[in-house]
Amino acid sequence: MQISVVIPLFNESESLPELMAWIDRVMQTNQYSYEVIMLDDGSDDNSWDTIQDLKNKYSSLKGIRFQRNYGKSAALNEGFKAAQGNIVVTMDADLQDSPDEIPEFYKMITEDGYHLVSGWKKKRYDNTFTKNIPSKIYNAVARKSSGIVLHDFNCGIKAYQLKVVKSIEVFGEMHRYIPILAKWAGFKKIGEKVVVHQARKYGTTKFGWERFVNGFLDLMTIQFLSKFGKKPMQFFGLVGTLFFLIGFGSVGYITVSKFLYPETSITNKPAFYIALTSMLIGVQLFLAGFIAELINRNAPDRNHYLIVEKIGW
Repeated sequence: MQISVVIPLFNESESLPELMAWIDRVMQTNQYSYEVIMLDDGSDDNSWDTIQDLKNKYSSLKGIRFQRNYGKSAALNEGFKAAQGNIVVTMDADLQDSPDEIPEFYKMITEDGYHLVSGWKKKRYDNTFTKNIPSKIYNAVARKSSGIVLHDFNCGIKAYQLKVVKSIEVFGEMHRYIPILAKWAGFKKIGEKVVVHQARKYGTTKFGWERFVNGFLDLMTIQFLSKFGKKPMQFFGLVGTLFFLIGFGSVGYITVSKFLYPETSITNKPAFYIALTSMLIGVQLFLAGFIAELINRNAPDRNHYLIVEKIGW
């Protein structure tokens, strides 16, 4: 199979028939063998009923339905597990990503040898204050911290070699920074393609103000995990050692001072409290490092989601 199209969705029943017909038209025109995997992330409209109806018309369609809303990262992670095509394309279900972009993405992966190609919505139809400006800030920080030169890390339409999606784990809200996950997994040939951003035709956006804060928190998390996720003791142990040395040095200062000035009370010196606090923090950080190591070695089911129904398998 040449292409798997992975589509996470939440309350997008109106757009699904048009989207599926559009994808099928592009695939038939280019004679691609393909599958479409739609992941219903706990929708409370009739999205799942629409997927079931579309399955009767399109044999290439597959569906996965979650018990509740877990978020886009969870849906993408399950879609990546299920994908079988040599090239995996992700896109949103709201018709703002154009399936007409797929052939060019396919060419960049198969002929130009990219591991991952991310879309760049150079001209957007989003509200400037609530989406455009925060996106520019997130992308600038992500470029600086990761060294990956992309204008739009969070663009919904991307293409990957199959081995890329099988080598990364997307959890929490990490879908915004999949290129960074791919880079840290060893896939460094990451490209970019300008794509057409369609105006939303049905419904409203599912992302609120909290995405502003979550974006930066997620970036901090991914940077920490990429460096210390496998060896947390290297971080906690280093910081703990520094605090312990500060405390040990303060103890030395207090001891010398007591010998030189016996009449001076130890507890009246700021160094006493610095020593006490620093050594306690150092010990706690060491313990945190050991506990993190134990958790890291004994947490195989971090990405487990309740799936209530599948079709197409």
